[in-house]
Amino acid sequence: MTPGTGDAADALAGLKVLDLSWVVAGPLIGRALADFGADVIRVESSTRIETARWMPPFYAGESSPENSSLYGTCNAGKLGIALDLSRPEGRDVVRDLARWADVVVEAFSPGRLARWGLGYDDLREGHEDLVMLSTSLQGQTGPDHELAGYGNVGASLSGFQHLVGWPDRPPVGPFGPYTDYIGPKFSLVTLLAALEYREATGQGCHIDVAQVECGIYFLSPEVAEHHVLGTVAQRAGNADREHAPHGVYPCAPEDGRDRFVAIAVRTDAEWAALCSALGLVGVPRSSSDAAVAAWTAERPAHAVEALLQAVGVPAHVVASSTDFCTDPQIEHREHLVRLPHARHGEDVVEAPRYRLSDTPGTPRRAAPDFGQHTDEVLGGILGYPAARIAELAEAGVLS
Repeated sequence: MTPGTGDAADALAGLKVLDLSWVVAGPLIGRALADFGADVIRVESSTRIETARWMPPFYAGESSPENSSLYGTCNAGKLGIALDLSRPEGRDVVRDLARWADVVVEAFSPGRLARWGLGYDDLREGHEDLVMLSTSLQGQTGPDHELAGYGNVGASLSGFQHLVGWPDRPPVGPFGPYTDYIGPKFSLVTLLAALEYREATGQGCHIDVAQVECGIYFLSPEVAEHHVLGTVAQRAGNADREHAPHGVYPCAPEDGRDRFVAIAVRTDAEWAALCSALGLVGVPRSSSDAAVAAWTAERPAHAVEALLQAVGVPAHVVASSTDFCTDPQIEHREHLVRLPHARHGEDVVEAPRYRLSDTPGTPRRAAPDFGQHTDEVLGGILGYPAARIAELAEAGVLS
């Protein structure tokens, strides 16, 4: 079925996706497609457990590969099947799934699928309209393409680790695997363009996403300045080279916890409003951090936020996990979605990162347990007889 020809609420109804990715950067692509109606089958293995299943937070605080909230939010809406791809029989199932699919998303180390006979050239034989997206740190070609790692390595290679921290201290880098969350944005828009191309020409393509290059895009000004002037951007803490004051300022402790508020003054009008609200007189704008910090330190963070927002100065409490979950804007936008789950009772996952008017999108089901939809996928979608499914299970292929 052509994507978009189903229910009006399902922009990608009829799109069939085989998800061979893992951790965050790849699974978020399939998750976004599933949110808008695509049928996404996630293949993984319980014998070589994917990293995200071991990453917190865990439901009820119990560390288990079936309890990861991170895995849950990255894989909501998908059907799940467990396969041992080190076995030829497991790879045969993948070939059948690829023949069913319109799109294959994979995040193996570059070259791994080709060595298994599952590369793009292999899978597109007799299936010339197949679209395949490979996502890796540095792409499928080049002298360093085999370098494996996670988004923290991607953040380092793209330049962000060096730039985050205080000028007189070692770099600390952005929190978490930065490129794991940047790469899927580029991947999605490129994948949708490939589907438009497929619709117009009947031809598929192989998309090669280098997550490091996606990260570098967001340092374009620094790269351009170095190219023209030879300067190397340096760490500056929370300071900004265009806006002042600009930083994170201490507030009065609450319930025994340190609290902070972020403030960013961009214009002369905002600076005048800040001075009026804080009672600052004769304080140079370029060196106002100490005066702002002294004022905020005596007041509750939410009170500072409310006062400054009321006079038009961008300000927000530095949110804790509790703050995020109870934020009235987040609640109004229904960003946290509760999905029924057989073991947990319910999973809490994030809604799509964007809301479309006619096709809003939403997660349809909780992320799968290991092999949860084996019979539905092998029997219902691929049409395997029960005897063959039982034979694969007995041989340990469905694990």
